Amino acid sequence: MKTVRAKINTVIIVNYHRIRNLREDKDLTQAFVGTAINVPQRTYAYYESGERTIPPHVLTALAEFHATSIDYILNLTDNPNPYERKNKTRTKK
Repeated sequence: MKTVRAKINTVIIVNYHRIRNLREDKDLTQAFVGTAINVPQRTYAYYESGERTIPPHVLTALAEFHATSIDYILNLTDNPNPYERKNKTRTKK
């Protein structure tokens, strides 16, 4: 049985491959993606290398930037297509 730490390390390694592949498939630099999701290039490089855990708000930004789902980034699915989004507009009462 894997320990929690081993499971966390597995997720981090998967993140490295998926976000790097998404970036490289579009021939983008780390600096460009970092700027697009509002993180410094060095921080983005740490995410790709697995040296830092990707926080939820950055996962959301990456999924939106690459037009995919967080589940795809986290290797929970092999389908790169994003889910249908709920309407975010709010009505005033």
